[in-house]
Amino acid sequence: MALSPDDEIHALQIQAGILGRKAGHAFEDKITDEINSLIYPFPVDQPLNSHVSIGDPAKTLLAYVASTLRATTVLSARALSTGALATSEEGKKWLEHNGVPIRRCKSDLLLTVTTEVNDQRTFGISTKQCNNKTPTNAQLYFTTARGFSRLLQDNGIEVTKNAVLAMRQFCGDAGFRPLDSAPHLSGRLTDPRRFFWEEIDFDGRKEWENLFSSQQDFITRLLLQKAYLDDPFTPDFVLHKTKNASSWNTTEVAVYSIDELIAHSKAYAGFAVKPYAVRKGSYRDPAGILHSAPRFGVVQMQRGGQAQHPDQLQFNLEAGYFYKIKQTRP
Repeated sequence: MALSPDDEIHALQIQAGILGRKAGHAFEDKITDEINSLIYPFPVDQPLNSHVSIGDPAKTLLAYVASTLRATTVLSARALSTGALATSEEGKKWLEHNGVPIRRCKSDLLLTVTTEVNDQRTFGISTKQCNNKTPTNAQLYFTTARGFSRLLQDNGIEVTKNAVLAMRQFCGDAGFRPLDSAPHLSGRLTDPRRFFWEEIDFDGRKEWENLFSSQQDFITRLLLQKAYLDDPFTPDFVLHKTKNASSWNTTEVAVYSIDELIAHSKAYAGFAVKPYAVRKGSYRDPAGILHSAPRFGVVQMQRGGQAQHPDQLQFNLEAGYFYKIKQTRP
């Protein structure tokens, strides 16, 4: 007999139960299981005044959201892991919002909470995790040169043909590479499969640098929160497992509202380029040659370069950014 959902979130939970657990989403699943099995009301003993803390990630998340609401008690809470649903073929058949299937969702968790100071509210949570001994870069957004340009255009930022050309050169799109033009290959000592940032079309590069400088907060928000059109579950918070932990209760996590992370990122740094050299792979740089790596705030941008997606554009959160930006909450 089919279950009858009480509301939309309950319906999603029913669908999640039918789908079962998916590999690669254990962190979200464990948080979901714990929040749904806690005994409520859940008291928040003291407000979390730091973005980085050690302890049970599920309880840390609950306490953080509650303190953001200026609440001291969570009267009830429900959680749903959307990651496995939205990324699996089976999930695409089940996950819906107002009758419309959801194929991409920036929120990995949905958290519905009721506190003594507010009625029931649902928040989207974007999760990141690192299981190495020390923090590594965290992938933020993966697209193409034209896809990123279209994202900005769809959200009201003008991007000229020169800028699109320059970004396609940076990513190494077919037809826009040094190897596609004999003059560009003449005497070239570096990777012929793409142009580096300092080599791309001058006018297009200057346009991008101006955009990343003047629209840093807005572009950072797009990458964190609004990368998919018509996404009904845009993230309100980021929960980041910083590194490997010996146990669940000794897990270090960093938690930010989207607004907090954007503000801290801007305060940390504006647009800049960092010099680097290619020291690995088939096309290592000769001695003395350096390239420019573009970045803004805690966001780094690079050509994907993976074998299956060599010409993709990849945005990452800088390794250990949570140690480098402001850790105390406003």
